[in-house]
Amino acid sequence: MADLILFWHRRDLRTEDSVGLYNARLRTPKVVGVFCFDPNILGRDDIAPVRVYYLRECLADLQQQYQRVGSELLIVWADPTEAIPRLAQALNAASVYWHWDVEPYSQQRDKRVIQALDQRGIAHQQFWDQLLHAPAEIVTQTGQPYTVFTPFWKNWSQQVKAKPYPPLQDCMGLTADERQIAQEAGAIPLPTLEQLGFSWSGTLDYPIGTAGAKRLLAEFGRSAIYAYQEQRNFPAVAGTSRLSAALKLGVIGIRTVWQFTQDCLQNFPGNESVITWQQELAWREFYQHGMYHFPHLETHSYRSKFDAFPWENNEKYFQAWCAGETGYPIVDAAMRQLNQTGWMHNRCRMIVASFLTKDLLIDWRWGERYFMQKLIDGDLSANNGGWQWSASVGMDPRPLRIFNPNTQAAKFDPDAEYIYTWIPELRPVEVAQVLSNQITSLERRSLGYPEPIVDHAKQQHLFKRKYQALGGNAER
Repeated sequence: MADLILFWHRRDLRTEDSVGLYNARLRTPKVVGVFCFDPNILGRDDIAPVRVYYLRECLADLQQQYQRVGSELLIVWADPTEAIPRLAQALNAASVYWHWDVEPYSQQRDKRVIQALDQRGIAHQQFWDQLLHAPAEIVTQTGQPYTVFTPFWKNWSQQVKAKPYPPLQDCMGLTADERQIAQEAGAIPLPTLEQLGFSWSGTLDYPIGTAGAKRLLAEFGRSAIYAYQEQRNFPAVAGTSRLSAALKLGVIGIRTVWQFTQDCLQNFPGNESVITWQQELAWREFYQHGMYHFPHLETHSYRSKFDAFPWENNEKYFQAWCAGETGYPIVDAAMRQLNQTGWMHNRCRMIVASFLTKDLLIDWRWGERYFMQKLIDGDLSANNGGWQWSASVGMDPRPLRIFNPNTQAAKFDPDAEYIYTWIPELRPVEVAQVLSNQITSLERRSLGYPEPIVDHAKQQHLFKRKYQALGGNAER
């Protein structure tokens, strides 16, 4: 009888291009998946309902993927440090396989699971999968992690990348008796979103599962990737891949995505837009490596002296920012897009983050948390890295960047198309007025649009003084 390997899925909700599944199938045809709804994660106050909805739908898709190859995906809902060892022991699993993660909680959790498996005499094996290069592989000549992107990219881009792994196939599932044992050990039907304690009433404009992610990638490859460098900063243009949520949950393998970029370069050698998008993939890994090497980033600034920054943290200003009612059209349009769809264009993420920290003088952690409460692609490493970069307190901090929301709007939304889409009450106002934010008080009152809550010029000077007082370089 074939040995059973339980494969514990986390951020790898697919059966193809998976390091761990490939290695498990090499050893035995009896590879059964398990996903654990972790109450320690679901109970956090920074979980976006839309992200849980997407997760749940991708799990339903993953169950179908397993069925197609002759196996199954088990679902449990309990503390994984207890649930995974209990299920493995009950099923007499030969081993439990899973992929490493960079996040502090994940690393601590995995150590406890390993300890529990060891106590039960159950073998286990782990692999790096969500990164093209594990954190230990990309270091300086002195063996230190990189904290500036450009040298990281130079090293990372020169390293050979693994090819996509073959899909899982020709597997065996559990017997009827084993299925009963699994249920007694905690396996349950896939819960509904409501049973998980969440609700999402919006319309999800995002394809589900591996097939959906591959469709997004193919659409991106038809034309947008070849104009990515020119179009990526214009929020009214469909110029980005929109793969961030799929990569967050690993419904598509990073090697598959990288191979796609290499194929694009074969079609158009040296295309700068393709290389620019490859750099975005490298930024993703740069931030994940940073979180792995410096776990204090989860709650503290990388540049520790800025933990003492005298943020003003005006609650009224923060609520106006959250609601998209700051009186700055590009900021408000972006926040309304986030609130209504669970997604925001990357250029706009930088604009609203700069505005919160450098115009409103509100702690970057407030904004980081709000993003995680709303984003379908909310990822600790990328979100944290982006916010610390925007607040000029993280890695790669120079030069000091302060975005003027009006000039950003004029440059990247020149026809105000994006602004009009999300702030339709401003449609009667001329484009030039909207972009410069020279909207009269009378017009604002008649249209129901607020006055600017702060003066950008004054606030940026105030931020610079505070920043310099802590030893920051305020030159731009």
